[in-house]
Amino acid sequence: MKWLTAAGAAAALVVGGATIWGVGWRGLALLLAFLVSGSLLTRGGGRRTAAQVFANGAVAAVAALAGWWPVFAGTLAAATADTWATEIGAHSRTPPRLITSGAPVAAGTNGGVTLLGTAGGVLGAALIGGLTWVLGPRDLRLAAVVAVAGVLGMLIDSLLGATVQGPQDKWLDNDGVNFAMTLAGAGIAAWLT
Repeated sequence: MKWLTAAGAAAALVVGGATIWGVGWRGLALLLAFLVSGSLLTRGGGRRTAAQVFANGAVAAVAALAGWWPVFAGTLAAATADTWATEIGAHSRTPPRLITSGAPVAAGTNGGVTLLGTAGGVLGAALIGGLTWVLGPRDLRLAAVVAVAGVLGMLIDSLLGATVQGPQDKWLDNDGVNFAMTLAGAGIAAWLT
């Protein structure tokens, strides 16, 4: 598969298997919506590694195995929102601003956000929220909770990027921040349901 390295494909099988085991075909459909949409938006069609797959999918896999549909969906909404924000925001004509101070920063700076990217992230979260309604219980409140968890997870990712992520003297790399972001999306979904 051109979107994953060999190890990434193996990791995706683990996450997909846990998803099917825990929440069935509807969970797999939601997982595929994240994977396919994010891969189609990724510039240059970059191939995801096992670490990247687990950073974005491990929390979802655990939630699926526990049968926590809202938490599973909230996790994927956060991962989708973050991916869409990054990839769509890269096309912004205005420079990003640091989420913590509002200061202009160079494109690609951890914690830098744009209006275009944020709008893209909101759309990604809304997609997963809408699919949650289509695939799961027809509960508009749950769909809204999932979308909100996605948007807040995306913003937490940017906040972590600005404060604890970086190449020097920082605590987390991009995979660590993504894992924390999906955990935040899961926690927010659990708290709101």
